[in-house]
Amino acid sequence: MIKVLFICHGNICRSPMGEYILKDMAAKAGLSDRFEIASAAVSREEVGNPVYPPARRELQKHGICCDGHTARQVTLRDYRHFDRIYYMDRSNAGYLARMLPRDPEKIRPLLAERDVADPWYTGDFVAAWEDIREGCERIMEEFA
Repeated sequence: MIKVLFICHGNICRSPMGEYILKDMAAKAGLSDRFEIASAAVSREEVGNPVYPPARRELQKHGICCDGHTARQVTLRDYRHFDRIYYMDRSNAGYLARMLPRDPEKIRPLLAERDVADPWYTGDFVAAWEDIREGCERIMEEFA
């Protein structure tokens, strides 16, 4: 089983989008049983909150449901449990470097060449969707 954790600042936009996009891709490929997929935040600001409504709507536009998700903060236990931890931007990487052991084999950017667009500041959930989908397709190619 491949255990994947997505990380963003608050776990209400980008990281849950990654979680549910990858779950959808795995299901459509008939590979759900090969993956354990989750998401978390580097901050505690949104702990307990659901997916941000515009992010939820973007997922729904693509037929993906994220009901039941509540934001949580990443822990050392996550580091020990997950095979890969994908963060969305350099800011997330900085927080993770203070929170978890440095491990570039396990803790990686979702997109190596650029940060994932942050819709919290831009309001552009379509750009975030495209970036996250691209990263999830790479994960599927690597592990499928």
